[in-house]
Amino acid sequence: MQTLKQAAKKDVFQLFAEKVRDHKGLVSRWAVLQETRVEYFRGKDFVSFLKNHPEIKDILESNKNLEVEEIVDTLLSKNLLVRCDRVVKTVRPGKKKLSTWPAHLEIFPDQVFSESDSFFAWTFVKQRPLWQTLLSLSWPVLTLAICLFPIYPHGCKLLILYSCAGLLLLIFSLLSLRATVFGALYIILGKRVWLFPNILAEEATLGELFRLWPNKDEEERPKWTTRLFYALLAVLVILLLRHHAPDEAARARYQKRMSNIIDDVLEWSPSLALSGMMEKQPTLVNATEPNDFTDSGQTDSEKVPPAGDEGGETILEQHEDEEIKNIEDAADQHQHQDHI
Repeated sequence: MQTLKQAAKKDVFQLFAEKVRDHKGLVSRWAVLQETRVEYFRGKDFVSFLKNHPEIKDILESNKNLEVEEIVDTLLSKNLLVRCDRVVKTVRPGKKKLSTWPAHLEIFPDQVFSESDSFFAWTFVKQRPLWQTLLSLSWPVLTLAICLFPIYPHGCKLLILYSCAGLLLLIFSLLSLRATVFGALYIILGKRVWLFPNILAEEATLGELFRLWPNKDEEERPKWTTRLFYALLAVLVILLLRHHAPDEAARARYQKRMSNIIDDVLEWSPSLALSGMMEKQPTLVNATEPNDFTDSGQTDSEKVPPAGDEGGETILEQHEDEEIKNIEDAADQHQHQDHI
């Protein structure tokens, strides 16, 4: 009977730990503890959380009147929590204080509750929600859909192509905007401001990932000589890029080459591939029929290639060469006029 009561009491604290971990009122972060990613919170945040949400202690039933220190010590004794400490205990150069949320932790020797500068990591595996399970099951379907892209209808290929191109353009535009704003504010005002500061973070929630404004800059303001050096470096890079930029003819050749590659991918279909394979197959010759060989030991079909295919390729190549030559002549005339 006592064993059942102890099991029930353990289940109560387990339910309490799961409820607290899933609650959005407790601020938590992810860090690395002994080569394992763990979710952790600060001791002072846990005290504030229980003060602001006292109703959550009702899950403990007969133990709901326990103090915060006693609750945490019980969770520690049941291996639902583990007290941690920051690995880097010294202020890094250029910083004014230690990081509020360290990225690397280690186990603290004394496994007791403390409110000041203490961190506690959850040790149990969090139950996965239904949407994550469904998302994990959809990955094989998505992989198969990517592999079947060549046989999609032409309209479907265009939709996927423009969607991916628009997404890439959005990503590169956002990164370019972040770099431009950071460089301008760093050189002019000496401020380090990264828009969307967590957009490249590996460990961040969805809300933190798209947070626009960064936290307050805690680093020392850079010297004016450093800002002047980076300003001159930026001007030099811009001038080099402008000097070595490709001309109109080179851009036209590259654009035509890329257009041909994209057209080949979009216009490919299994029926065209099969028809092309059938046309390339050699015609079977009856073994009983005599073969007329020339003096060089080759048949007439091997000696004389089809005139239609060769002529078509030659005309197409000549047409492309003429277009490129006209573009180059126009570019040379434009440069000559600018020089005059």
